[in-house]
Amino acid sequence: MVETSEDRADGLFHALSDRTRRDILRRVLAGEHSVSTLAASYDMSFAAVQKHVAVLEKAGLITKRRKGREQLTSGDVAAVRSVAEMLDELETIWRGRIDRIDALLAHDNPPPTENEN
Repeated sequence: MVETSEDRADGLFHALSDRTRRDILRRVLAGEHSVSTLAASYDMSFAAVQKHVAVLEKAGLITKRRKGREQLTSGDVAAVRSVAEMLDELETIWRGRIDRIDALLAHDNPPPTENEN
């Protein structure tokens, strides 16, 4: 199955929709952490943190590697940049719509001329 850009966007925004996952991402962008170390930072089970890490990994926002018995996680800066680019694109579309609305309103309601005062 081929993943489309829309599928990728869905996965990224799903992964970022959870507060705990966003916090995990912040931590691993600052430096590599083991899943065990991450789990100790949260008031939830190790398995729950593992699931959050798996969602972030599936979305491509973090990578994991083995070092002995530990699974070390680190953030993928390029993936985070791709999210920022998507948001920038959406903002550009939104600003274009606002500009068109402003132009329509200005056209329908021209400013008064000196003779109208």
